[in-house]
Amino acid sequence: MELDLKLASKEINEILWREAKTLSTAESCTAGRIASVITAVPGSSNYYKGGLICYADETKENLLHVDAKVIEEQTPVCEEVVKQMVVGACDLFNTDYAVAISGYAGPGGPDGGKSGVIVGTIWIAVGTKDNIVTKMIEEDNGRDKNLASATSVAVHMLLDYLKAGDETVA
Repeated sequence: MELDLKLASKEINEILWREAKTLSTAESCTAGRIASVITAVPGSSNYYKGGLICYADETKENLLHVDAKVIEEQTPVCEEVVKQMVVGACDLFNTDYAVAISGYAGPGGPDGGKSGVIVGTIWIAVGTKDNIVTKMIEEDNGRDKNLASATSVAVHMLLDYLKAGDETVA
């Protein structure tokens, strides 16, 4: 793991410990990479309650209660899906905060790009059930780099969100 991610994870650890808040993750394309960064820091078991790797749409729908109609109309890689994943993860794990991610890391996309979603498109959401911030990444540097970049962006988004505290606006 890169030093930058270790330092960010350590800061996340300190904030969540100090605030006595909890965290969960809902990961599609990153398949647990964000959880791995979070739990690399000793003491993370005091605030990290768990994560769900939800590759399949059915898993997003059945366990996180993502609206199937949204997935059908907008694809599983869209802002609304990751927002619903944050809410679903907070509910599923009974946490204060959640990080959610869904994307097409490559090498192939869902329908050859016909839906407008291309390889390298990744949506990230961070927040509480009531206050969620999102970001879309659109860069295709190959699967491994896409996933590494998305993981780094997600961890730094979480850190920025926690640092902002009550000032964070959706």
